[in-house]
Amino acid sequence: NGIVRKTGNATPGPDEVAFAQASENGAVTGDEEGVFDLLRRGLVQEVEAVAYTVSITPQGREVLARGLDLQAEVGTLTRDQIVSGAWRDLPLRRYDVTKVPKRAYPGKTHPYQRLLDEMRRVLLDMGFSEIAGGIVQSSFWNFDALFQPQDHPAREMQDTFFLGERWPLPAGYERVRDMHERGGKTSSTGWGGVWSAAKAEQCVLRTHTTCLSIQHLAEHPAPPVKAFCIGRVYRREATDPTHLAEFEQLEGVVMDEGVNFSHLLGFLKEFYAKMGFEKVRFRPGYFPYTEPSVEPEVYVDGLGWVELGGAGIFRQEVTAPLGIEHPVLAWGLGISRVAMLRLGLRDLRHLYRSDVEWIRDTPTYGGRR
Repeated sequence: NGIVRKTGNATPGPDEVAFAQASENGAVTGDEEGVFDLLRRGLVQEVEAVAYTVSITPQGREVLARGLDLQAEVGTLTRDQIVSGAWRDLPLRRYDVTKVPKRAYPGKTHPYQRLLDEMRRVLLDMGFSEIAGGIVQSSFWNFDALFQPQDHPAREMQDTFFLGERWPLPAGYERVRDMHERGGKTSSTGWGGVWSAAKAEQCVLRTHTTCLSIQHLAEHPAPPVKAFCIGRVYRREATDPTHLAEFEQLEGVVMDEGVNFSHLLGFLKEFYAKMGFEKVRFRPGYFPYTEPSVEPEVYVDGLGWVELGGAGIFRQEVTAPLGIEHPVLAWGLGISRVAMLRLGLRDLRHLYRSDVEWIRDTPTYGGRR
């Protein structure tokens, strides 16, 4: 009548037998027939295991025949055992002091962060105060307030990260405008031309931390001022072993009655000496917003003289529009170059990689290698 009736039980296949064994025992050995088919279908997974077999040697049998006095030995003492003196009566496990212990990896501060903290500590010890600010700045503070002409190559798209935002100009910006156009109320002639407020309103990722120093001076035009900033800056650089699009910069300013160029050189020598550089010299340099200007160099064994930054006295075109009537000593340096010298690196990018082995192997002391 078209009805199918069961006549008996089918014999389980090799894969069914293996699967049932795995279900009951939690595992099935790899040489069981049908396991390969289960692996192919993704019903089981292969786990490799290593088995160790220990057997007694003839020499061990001789020792066993002589009889053994087995007793538990103590490998770790508690505080109570030490204080009470009970440790004297305990069977202590013998230690082999020649064996190398297992290497321990405690938590460590990143070597680059240690260097930043060291620089911060040195400057605080020298009497400086730390300042900070946002990474987004208006072109006014990043360029114009520092008397950088609006047609300067550094303000081109290929060198600076420009943003779509615009920020309103601060009160008193007209004095900066007048300084650019005709030299303000100083003996300077300025840059000439027409200063554009629209260009000054453009926002950028800060190209240096000097923009924070000049804002701090604008807010504190009366002496004394002794401040520094450690922060990340951004440039449209092609990335290679010695150039990055973002890196840390250290900036410092000193403003007081009677400070002069000799004081600036003294500050720099003391700072570099505290950072471990014993030989320091200065070469004449040029920077848009300082005059006179110098480039500090330190002597490094195997490398010779290495330039580590720039310094100078702010020009009157920078200080006069802000109402500052006393000399301002200013200096800055690229921290990453110091890090390369201190840590023995040839590639700046290594400072920002998550290389755990390098972090573990780098000494924690602050001195140079």
